[in-house]
Formats: sequence, structure tokens, C-alpha cells
Amino acid sequence: MTRTIVATTLFSLLNLALLAVLGYLVWLLIRALRKYLRSGSVRKEQARERVSLAQALKEHRLRCQMTQEFVAERLGVSRQAVSKWETGGSLR
Repeated sequence: MTRTIVATTLFSLLNLALLAVLGYLVWLLIRALRKYLRSGSVRKEQARERVSLAQALKEHRLRCQMTQEFVAERLGVSRQAVSKWETGGSLR
């Protein structure tokens, strides 16, 4: 009889702990979603900065009459990396 009561009590406590953990996870998820939704203006600004930086890199390279291959060789990276920089693909 007492074993049954102890087992039932432990089972109830385990269920309560599991419920508390799930509640905490839901709370964290809601906080993360709210933070993400509020950061819309920041994400837009970062996108503008990416475009501006990519344009500046390309304009400077063209003004100096350098090819992507030349820039890549001097920096020790691939030509594809320079191309990504100029399109803003690698700055995300």
C-alpha cells in the first residue's frame, strides 16, 4: 500500500517537473519570436548595409581596373569568394 502511494507521488512529481520544463520551453520560444518580430527594422538596415558594402567593393575594384581573379590572388581567396562579396551573398 505505501509503495503504491510512494510510486503515485513520484509519478505525479515527475509529471509536474515535465510540465514545468515544457512551460519554460514555451516561454523561451515566445520570447525568441517576439525578439525576432521586433528586429524587422534592424534586419532591413543590415540588408541595406550589405548592398552598400557589396557595391563599394565592386566599384573600388572596377575603379582600380582590377579583375576578380587579381583581387582573389592578392588576398589568397578564390575568385568565387570575391564574387560573393560583391553580390553581398557572403555577408548574411
